[in-house]
Amino acid sequence: MLDLININSFPIFLLILVRVLGFFVTMPLLSYRTIPLPFRIGLSFFLAFIMFYTVDASAIVIDELYFFLIAKEALVGIFIGLIGYIIISAVQVAGGFIDFQMGFAIANVMDPQTGAQSPLTGQYFYILALLFLLSVDGHHLLIDGIFNSYRFIPIDAFIPFHDGNIADFVIEAFNTMFLIAFQISIPIVGCLFLVDVALGIISKTVPQLNVFVVGLPLKILVSFAAIFVFLSLYMVLVRNLFNTMFEVIQGLMQLFGGA
Repeated sequence: MLDLININSFPIFLLILVRVLGFFVTMPLLSYRTIPLPFRIGLSFFLAFIMFYTVDASAIVIDELYFFLIAKEALVGIFIGLIGYIIISAVQVAGGFIDFQMGFAIANVMDPQTGAQSPLTGQYFYILALLFLLSVDGHHLLIDGIFNSYRFIPIDAFIPFHDGNIADFVIEAFNTMFLIAFQISIPIVGCLFLVDVALGIISKTVPQLNVFVVGLPLKILVSFAAIFVFLSLYMVLVRNLFNTMFEVIQGLMQLFGGA
């Protein structure tokens, strides 16, 4: 209680609050527009208030470097949430690959969560992935990640940006995201590729048949059937996707901490 009314503890609380706010700005699920802004700010405040009593801030010195510490805390929170969002975006990238083969690429929809256009199949897969994330308490693991970030990145330490390992790690995360997107989309894209081959053969053997008229509904029918068959495989890949996301977040925190 004395710490609560002590004005000297407010700068330390502000550092914690900035990291949590930065995390909620970019993290999957809680950063979407459908989550009210007062709720996000209030949740960040109460999480920072709880974490204030668990973070060792005895080495903090309020001097001219304090504003750089605030900027560092904001970058840490934003980057941790952003790297998780990049990995989970593999679902929408996979949907883009599938929609391009299906012919749905011309019918993108506005995603109310992010305010950006997204493919139809990618939006469907993304909603399933978010529901799976909630069903396994993945949002609790994300919040636990920002709490454990102080174990890797002390509140009084700066990020070693001079080390090129951070840039290499982010590039590797991008590569992993596209690899997972390819794994998710390859069953349906492979089936549609075989349909294209079959339509090409038919167009040569039966020139009177207009394959452009028959091809589009046929590819849509085959893609829906393939999605239904491979949906169980998709859930396994999504589970691996979340495991990869948590591992990448932890690896980035270790690099930020100089490990």
